[in-house]
Amino acid sequence: MKTPINPFVITGYEGAHYFCDRVSELDVLQREVANGCNVALVATRRMGKSGLIHHYFSQPVTQEQYYTFFIDIYDTQSLRELVHKLSREILMRLKPYGARALQRFWDTMRSLQPGISFSPMGEPSFNVQIGDIQAGDETLEEIFRYLELADKPCIVAIDEFQQINNFPEKNIEAKLRTYVQQSHNAQFIFSGSQRHTMSAMFMNASRPFYQSVSIMHLGCIDMDVYDGFAKSLFEEGKRVLNDGVTEAVYEISKGITWYTQKLFNTLYANTPQGDTCAIEDVDSALDYILKTQSYSYEEVLFRLPEKQKMVLIALAKNGPTKSVTSAKFVKQYSLQSASTVQSALRGLLEKDFVTLEQGEYSVYDIFMAYWLKTRY
Repeated sequence: MKTPINPFVITGYEGAHYFCDRVSELDVLQREVANGCNVALVATRRMGKSGLIHHYFSQPVTQEQYYTFFIDIYDTQSLRELVHKLSREILMRLKPYGARALQRFWDTMRSLQPGISFSPMGEPSFNVQIGDIQAGDETLEEIFRYLELADKPCIVAIDEFQQINNFPEKNIEAKLRTYVQQSHNAQFIFSGSQRHTMSAMFMNASRPFYQSVSIMHLGCIDMDVYDGFAKSLFEEGKRVLNDGVTEAVYEISKGITWYTQKLFNTLYANTPQGDTCAIEDVDSALDYILKTQSYSYEEVLFRLPEKQKMVLIALAKNGPTKSVTSAKFVKQYSLQSASTVQSALRGLLEKDFVTLEQGEYSVYDIFMAYWLKTRY
């Protein structure tokens, strides 16, 4: 991997050196999969679920023992889109393993063969369009057949797994559960950010995936651990990070990994070599981020219905709120009525502008919440 320009990586995975902690979580994930258990990995969005999975997949022992496949289905809307992503991921990930591994996959995927081609050098091309997948059920069955026949055990990670609840196909949970249960050569990691939905899928006795996985919750990285990580990266870049900066960043980011990384990415960029990053620089970094995002946030508000806009602003000002329909909350923020708030919240939850965690509603995007508080 190339050395990143800024060591505080905010997109993708750049290797263990730029990955903070998660030692105990990695150990649990390794032990569960090694002992034949499927895992549901649950955490709020941007906490670092996909980063942990990629970190696990990058371990030498994992690469030696398994084929690893990762797909994010957040933007998928049907079974056809899911199998399209998964079949493409499998083909591309098998590419470094050579013709034998690729041939086994190609032989199994009969429904996709017309869209998979090979160059004279054996380089695969995936030319399948979503519209080419006429029967998602058939392609799904072929994928699981391949996983069973693969010459190495497989690990399949599906990020934002709760999205399957929005697929139009009936009984998709039961269908997937049956295939997963019958898989002897593959383990699965189902990660998701909507905790209430994931809990319902895996902990409700009436749902197909009930008691079929080990459930892992991903919390915040310990602040002292992150402080040591950040100071070491500043030192490598010939910069000094003062005591107290990480604490100030955590207060803003709530310890959520992506927001923490984004703030430190900006602080690092704003600190020339040989200089020191101090506590007073944190507010400047936040202001810079909010200014760069201002246009996007304005567009979001412009497109929201007025009632949803008012509730979003109220939640940003109030912070995490349980009593969203209370007379006090409705009156304090000049909202029409409790029923209006409930209706607006449903829309905001569907659009992922608001999250519901342990009975509390809050604005999903922490930076947007700060922007709204300063703007309104």
